[in-house]
Amino acid sequence: MEETLEPLRLMQDQVLAFGRSFFAWLPNLAFAALVILIVWLAARILGRAVVRLLQMRSARPSLQLAMQTLVRSAVWLLGLLITAVILFPGLTPTRALAGLGIGSLAVGLAFQDIFENYLAGLLILLRKPMRIGDDIECGDVAGRVEVITIRDSHIRCRSGELILVPNSYLYKNPVRVLTDRGRRRIELAVGVAYDTDLDHAREVIRGVLADLGTVDRIPEPEVYVTAFGESSIDFVVRWWTGSAPPDELRSRDEVTTAIKRALDEAGIEIPFPYRTLTFRDPLRLQGVEGGSGPGKEPAGA
Repeated sequence: MEETLEPLRLMQDQVLAFGRSFFAWLPNLAFAALVILIVWLAARILGRAVVRLLQMRSARPSLQLAMQTLVRSAVWLLGLLITAVILFPGLTPTRALAGLGIGSLAVGLAFQDIFENYLAGLLILLRKPMRIGDDIECGDVAGRVEVITIRDSHIRCRSGELILVPNSYLYKNPVRVLTDRGRRRIELAVGVAYDTDLDHAREVIRGVLADLGTVDRIPEPEVYVTAFGESSIDFVVRWWTGSAPPDELRSRDEVTTAIKRALDEAGIEIPFPYRTLTFRDPLRLQGVEGGSGPGKEPAGA
């Protein structure tokens, strides 16, 4: 009978020991819950304080959100470390930091690309190389910046598609910001025939540019002779207009149409490309009806 009750007695002792341990652990649990509450309040207060400070400095909203997230994450990390030490008295701060370092290394290696994009996004937000609404070109990506987040940037293509570009790609590669300024210089190549009076052609082109609405008067448009082409004397025409891609297209269309019309009215030829072929030996044409002539061989010869 005693052998039958022995397992029950052991189970009873274990339950009582667990109960005593649990009630002894309750103060630590209550204190840990209080610490979590304090950490939650501190994260909210410090996050809002950072946002207000950045608003006073007119920082962009994306940077405000990123810094708020960074501060709250740091507060929560410190709070959870303190909570772990309270709940597990055998866990010293040194051991906790050592474990945190090993865990951070493992997480960093596993999520290397994510942290790389996160850091690149933070640097982009701090440096302000581009703003929301700017038109940019980076490699094969071209379009308008709609959103800059801490991990990626949303680029709206000119054809309407949305591209989510990792921030590390924008940070590592050259980015051409087309709308960094309100005006941008445009160039157009114009060719005229070799027998053209170049000074007259230059004045005709300049006169056209002076009357166009999409061409800025200051600085003045420029017209230069640049090269002897294969079939023409080449001019380069440079002028300033709006920096947005639609402004460039409208201005190119207006300038090209006006120059073509003005050169036609002035009787200045815009030649087609052509080649002159020179042969060392005379060519003989065979099978030509009507007899022979200079350079011709009689039919049937």
